[in-house]
Amino acid sequence: MAYISPDFHLSQESIDARTHVIHVRGEIHVSTAPEFSECLNQALADGKTAVVLDLSEVEFIDSTGLSVLLNGLRRVIRRQGSLVLACSNPTVLRLFQITRLDGTFDIQPTREQALARVQLQDGDGAGSSDGAP
Repeated sequence: MAYISPDFHLSQESIDARTHVIHVRGEIHVSTAPEFSECLNQALADGKTAVVLDLSEVEFIDSTGLSVLLNGLRRVIRRQGSLVLACSNPTVLRLFQITRLDGTFDIQPTREQALARVQLQDGDGAGSSDGAP
């Protein structure tokens, strides 16, 4: 049986000295999460404090992917920055609802709305909609 490579692609864009967008397409799970985590960690190491994770083309996230998101959020909040997700896929949004992480993450329906939100929040220490986790 041949191994089928997962549908996964990352691209990123540095908007300004503080703002960074990571666009993910495909599936975030145990075999793709390390690359996603490395990308997010590098943005944070580069001093980015306003981070948008564009998940608009993500079809699936498992617990490993959720862990990467939570760890990234914690690290951004520690730096008094903000992390906003852009997501409109009903299946992925349902996962956030089921796990009750929809109250932890600031989730916006579009990349543009997420960018506006993260730039507004950056510096306020408001990394999520309720100040969690």
